[in-house]
Amino acid sequence: MTAFTGKVVLVTGGARGIGAEVARRLHARGARLILVDVDPPPLRELAAELGGDERVLAVPADVRDLAALEAAVAKGIERFGGIDILVANAGIASYGSVLAVDPAAFRRVIEVNLVGCFHTVRAALPSVVERRGYVLIVSSLAAYVAMPGMAAYDAAKAGVEHFANALRLEVAHRGVDVGCAHMSWIDTPLVRESFADLPAMSRGLAALPGPFRKTTSVQQCAARFERGIARRARRINVPVWVGMLRWLRPLLQLRLVERSSGKTTKDWLPEMDDEVAELGRSLSARTQALGEG
Repeated sequence: MTAFTGKVVLVTGGARGIGAEVARRLHARGARLILVDVDPPPLRELAAELGGDERVLAVPADVRDLAALEAAVAKGIERFGGIDILVANAGIASYGSVLAVDPAAFRRVIEVNLVGCFHTVRAALPSVVERRGYVLIVSSLAAYVAMPGMAAYDAAKAGVEHFANALRLEVAHRGVDVGCAHMSWIDTPLVRESFADLPAMSRGLAALPGPFRKTTSVQQCAARFERGIARRARRINVPVWVGMLRWLRPLLQLRLVERSSGKTTKDWLPEMDDEVAELGRSLSARTQALGEG
């Protein structure tokens, strides 16, 4: 028996990256899974990898569509009886400065990362409340420290952090705990696609100090998620030093620090914008294609 034996876990963005690795770990510990993703082929592949057994339900759905999320939740409840744990993990990123990013791409990041988080919670929360369960909202280090060229992602992840804070106050008296996850660079397909598309982003990362430039494996990240979910943690930081930035946020926003970081930004950000213009898109090729399908 483990903390997850028999528990029903819904994971959005569950086909790849952090969502998929969390699914693997919790399934191995006895959880029953409702996996939701906008991309059906890798979703089916993961379900098959996990045995395609009675403990896995894969439901293709776009988190921007509340009705689709409600239908996915209904299927999960019909199959498993309810939802104990919700991991609102679906997310994308856009490329380019505020002056260069495609406005449609900016809007889409907000819709997936922030509005999609609301849709996910809105659809699943009644069942989680019924079972006095746990909700994990996946934010980012970007909620603490803004990254130039990623304004949409920064804004959305700051938004979901505050969404988690408000939700926690709303449901605490109902026996539901709410956590928020904040990660630095994780070696996910999303990050690898960004670096492949934008060499300037890799150069910008290399210019960052100390731990800011390091990338953490998906396996390490998922292991921390697993421990945090088991503890119904208020915050999960990956790596652990990310948690310090929550308290250092006022210092990081001092004009002196901003001037110092601006010295490198003025060099690599125009290069990124040139690369975005050459690509002809402000999203990864995969994300762009999924939106057109």
